[in-house]
Amino acid sequence: MKPYYIKDERRESKERTFSIPYKDVLNPAQYEAVTTLDGPLLVIAGAGSGKTRTLTYRVARLVEGGVPPGSILLLTFTRKASQEMLRRATTLLDERCEKVAGGTFHSFANFTLRRYAQKLGFESGFNILDRADAEDAIDLLRARLQLNVKGRRFPHKRTIANVFSKAVNKAVPVEEIILKDYAHFMKDAADLLRLCDAYQTYKKKHCLMDYDDLLIYLKALLEGNQDVRERLSQTYGYIMVDEYQDTNKLQADIVRLLAATHHNVMVVGDDSQSIYAFRGASFGNIMDFPKIFPDTKIVKLEENYRSTQPILSVANVIIDRAREKYTKVLFTQKKDGAPPALVTAEDEDMQAQFVAQRVFELREEGVSLSDIAVLFRASYLSFDLEIELNRRNIPFVKVGGFKFMETAHIKDLLAHMKILANPQDPVSWHRVLLLLESIGPKAADEIFQGVVSSGAGIRGLATIEPKPRYANAFNKFRQAMADFETDHLPVAEIGTKLARYYQPILEKKFDDYPKRAKDLEHVLAIMDRYESLERFLSDMALEPPNASIDNILATDYDDEQLVLSTIHSAKGLEWHTVFIISALEGRFPAAYAARNDEEVEEELRLMYVAATRAKENLFFTYPIEIFDRGTGMVLSRPSRFIDGISEDILEPWSLVTDYQGNEDVW
Repeated sequence: MKPYYIKDERRESKERTFSIPYKDVLNPAQYEAVTTLDGPLLVIAGAGSGKTRTLTYRVARLVEGGVPPGSILLLTFTRKASQEMLRRATTLLDERCEKVAGGTFHSFANFTLRRYAQKLGFESGFNILDRADAEDAIDLLRARLQLNVKGRRFPHKRTIANVFSKAVNKAVPVEEIILKDYAHFMKDAADLLRLCDAYQTYKKKHCLMDYDDLLIYLKALLEGNQDVRERLSQTYGYIMVDEYQDTNKLQADIVRLLAATHHNVMVVGDDSQSIYAFRGASFGNIMDFPKIFPDTKIVKLEENYRSTQPILSVANVIIDRAREKYTKVLFTQKKDGAPPALVTAEDEDMQAQFVAQRVFELREEGVSLSDIAVLFRASYLSFDLEIELNRRNIPFVKVGGFKFMETAHIKDLLAHMKILANPQDPVSWHRVLLLLESIGPKAADEIFQGVVSSGAGIRGLATIEPKPRYANAFNKFRQAMADFETDHLPVAEIGTKLARYYQPILEKKFDDYPKRAKDLEHVLAIMDRYESLERFLSDMALEPPNASIDNILATDYDDEQLVLSTIHSAKGLEWHTVFIISALEGRFPAAYAARNDEEVEEELRLMYVAATRAKENLFFTYPIEIFDRGTGMVLSRPSRFIDGISEDILEPWSLVTDYQGNEDVW
């Protein structure tokens, strides 16, 4: 029988009603990802392939297609990322996109747990411990358990917090983390487990959660309460997750549970850029997604909009050496460009001279210093270069992990606000009280216990009879806090009053108090945006504003600055020219990582991430004949990740000293 096909005019009509010309503005792979709305979807987004653009257009497509904005959940790793995507979607379509539920895993957990915390035995008014607060709580408990006795070498509070957090994020026992990363503390394993138990009990008793708890309790809520799980799953009928390769086991489980009543889950990521195992990120999450969600559709974004083809050709060879991967081949319309170079230097000093001289030449050619980056596997590898740059008066900034909200004076101010929000918060009480003259840990604990036992909240300070040695300081503190006993003041006014009280303490505690006072002014400006003290404190804990490198050093140089950065800090960024220094076997990968196949694979992905930061020029440099004291070996070969690459793809350069001109030439 001869078939006769009826055109689906209604479908074509519906397609024509879309106001955004999706097919015209997206490449074929992006269009497929944007228009695949139902069922599980895994988008493998190669470096520079328009991942954010794809997510943005898919949000708009869902909303324009009639999906209620409130039923779309967009999970990202920073609040800034979700806000930017929703802002772009709103610009593309209309204000309906502003109503999409977007945020980080931790902020979503915080929002959800405050609605259902009683099902887990918590009051809705729990406080969130940031990392420094968690360390202080551990320190307090370590003292109570008498684990910090004089003469005993016991781990510091930061190390202990790292052990506990890694165990949670990697979903392994604490003992396994100690054995793998801190074997020299195995003799203390029993006491560390006792301390871990005490820490969990302490948080529950005082209505506290740390970052890891937010995810732990959200998973427990979803697993243990079918009604809540189904309600949330039905509420969020379409789930989108950015940077899925960076999720840990807990986060992957939460995504699976949220999709209990449907499989409308789109995750976007790049297995080739999974480089955060040390934070607990699980490479297996993105590789196993099709197993967790059967019938997963896989779309690969391979067209790159950042780099020239010669750079991508090297990157493709590097990542092709990975044992486990989603095979993809990056390509671009920018076919021409300088071939990447493999530069051999006699030693680290010559390597530094080459980079400095080439940077100077690029600057003379019109490339801004800020558009040039020097990347390295570990921070110490840039020391020789820093000396050379200083010698040549080339301004630079070294990117580090400085967090504005982790500075002592900011935490002092926030601790005062936290005891107003939750008078049962012992960490904040101890921080505040230890600022007062002649009050030590024992006295601080006695005052805290007295306030709590009074049952009067902050008013409980009136019941305390201070000892003569600290009465003067305590009375000033009590008087300052009395201003908040009855008044429901705006957040900024609370902050202003507390900053005024704190100013004399600031001046006594810090030699550079004028600079720190400016920081306090910045925080007060942030407070102006909030009407709720609880919301302000939650946001500061979950997504604190970082002081950017540009802001920190903006007054130091009138001109632009060369960027020096670890590769981990460079992920997601791009520059006109990139130097990857000390690309040397034994340094990259590090000798210790070469003993573990999984770590070698991650190091390989790290090299790929570094290479794909470059837009126009890419240089790999390595010194030869380097004696490594740690291993007793002489390091002389280029990294295994680039060794043996065809000279047609990676051009070899050899540095030769021009004694007449006293310059290095190649």
